[in-house]
Amino acid sequence: MYCSIYRNLRHRHGRRREQRRHFPAPDPRPTTTAESDPSPDSSPVRIPLPAKSAAPKVDDTMLSLTVAGQAHSSAHRPIDPTHHLVSFNPTYDQLWAPIVGPSHPYAKDGLAQGLRNHKLGFVEDANIESFVFDEQYNTFYKFGYAADPSENNYVGDVEGFKKHDGISVYNIPQHEQKKRKLEKKKEMLEENEGGDQVDEAEVQNPATDTWLMKNRKSPWAGKKEWVQGELTEEQKKYAEEHAKKKGEKEGGEREKGEAHVDKTTFHGKEERDYQGRSWIAPPKDAKASNDHCYIPKRLVHTWSGHTKGVSAIRFFPKHGHLILSAGMDTKVKIWDVFNSGKCMRTYMGHSKAVRDIWFSNDGTKFLSAGYDKNIKYWDTETGQVISTFSTGKIPYVVRLNPDEDKQNVLLAGMSDKKIVQWDINTGQITQEYDQHLGAVNTITFVDNNRRFVTSSDDKSLRVWEFGIPVVIKYISEPHMHSMPSISLHPNSNWLACQSLDNQILIYSTRERFQLNKKKRFAGHIVAGYACQVNFSPDGRFVMSGDGEGRCWFWDWKSCKVFRTLKCHEGVCIGSEWHPLEQSKVATCGWDGLIKYWKKRKPYWGLGLDASVCRS
Repeated sequence: MYCSIYRNLRHRHGRRREQRRHFPAPDPRPTTTAESDPSPDSSPVRIPLPAKSAAPKVDDTMLSLTVAGQAHSSAHRPIDPTHHLVSFNPTYDQLWAPIVGPSHPYAKDGLAQGLRNHKLGFVEDANIESFVFDEQYNTFYKFGYAADPSENNYVGDVEGFKKHDGISVYNIPQHEQKKRKLEKKKEMLEENEGGDQVDEAEVQNPATDTWLMKNRKSPWAGKKEWVQGELTEEQKKYAEEHAKKKGEKEGGEREKGEAHVDKTTFHGKEERDYQGRSWIAPPKDAKASNDHCYIPKRLVHTWSGHTKGVSAIRFFPKHGHLILSAGMDTKVKIWDVFNSGKCMRTYMGHSKAVRDIWFSNDGTKFLSAGYDKNIKYWDTETGQVISTFSTGKIPYVVRLNPDEDKQNVLLAGMSDKKIVQWDINTGQITQEYDQHLGAVNTITFVDNNRRFVTSSDDKSLRVWEFGIPVVIKYISEPHMHSMPSISLHPNSNWLACQSLDNQILIYSTRERFQLNKKKRFAGHIVAGYACQVNFSPDGRFVMSGDGEGRCWFWDWKSCKVFRTLKCHEGVCIGSEWHPLEQSKVATCGWDGLIKYWKKRKPYWGLGLDASVCRS
């Protein structure tokens, strides 16, 4: 049964294929039932149904307008100068359109830092002839407008441009030319009214009166050479008074320091020992006991001999068996450190307070600078004054060149903003460094003594090549304060600068002399005082006095306060680390005392424990 049904279906399907092969394709238009073939073998009627969707209908008109608008705006808006890639061909107007947009919140003129190429904003280069530039420059300052080289229009005063018809200083209008011609013709007629015949040679000769009359508008119009006659009594009197005042003024400028009798007093037992050695000779056993430095804790000894404050102290070079002090009582004293602890000699050569002192490399001589405007070069052993130098100004700092072959070169920072260089052997001024705008406070040699750094009351640092009066590096920032004391680190790579805003700043001594922002030492109060800053011999500690009589110690690596010592009543103005005894420090203050501090249990060579020596 199933086989017969299958054969009937195949037979019917074959007939339908035969009909489709012999008859043309039916009309795709839908047909009604009446029009369709009523034959039972024909295909069933197919009625197409309209498509339906559950999504809401979207109007894409605005989308197409937005896309078109974006394309149009991108093709016509100005080019962003910060973009490095342009996806279309911009027009000339787009390339040269001015920068627009909201103003930058931190820029005064609204331009971001990246859009600047000049401190006043963005400057474009324009090729323009020098004559045309001068013409437009002068036109702008006379009429208030000028031609814009990048566009075919004018900038500046538009009303003035319309009023003057856009003329430049070199383009005189017709009516102005006619006016000038009439004025010149009138002048010629007035000159020739007398009918005098004028020699053409005189007219062309500038040395004649005729030429002067013809050229009245020249700077020397109508002027003739005038021979000085005899002075009247009143003129003579005035000239004498003026010459006298001028001489007094010049004499005051050249005024030397105040004269004072140089004296010295030796306080020791004898100037030479039984072996004939001088009292300034260093002990033979004076050697560094340890390379590692320690912070002192206890007072060992006190020197009290100055009747007023002590302004500076200096250890004897390399050995430190003597210490030199400059007093405000006009005296310089030198004290024994290793043995008796007493004053060995007093040097009296200044009539006013002594400001600064400095040893030569071997310690046999030293310099002293006083407020009496004198710089004196002393023999340490005998107390004799070898030379006296003065410019009539107060020396604030004195230094000798550290090179062994230049120990005859003296540099002094003066109150008249100059650094003066003398040759001690001849007494002549060999150089003047005159760039500072205030009194010079410090002189510090760096870079193997080829250069030196100076600080001043003008709140700046200046670096000089030795012997050349030209600044090679100028350091001045708005945040900087005056730096009255500078010290060189033992490794010679850093400068510690005592700033009057109560901090110690560190500068590199390399080529750029940059501020080391990672190192800053603070906590002490030094505003108003020139407290000395110093390093330990191994460079591990930074040391400074303050205005309240304390001595501060900081760790060099961590910049943290290591210890403070209450040293003086009043200002602790100076502090020096002993060059050999790594745990000993000397301080001085305005209370007139010099104190010696030590780490371990107090001990003195003669059994003195925290003793006081007077002289």
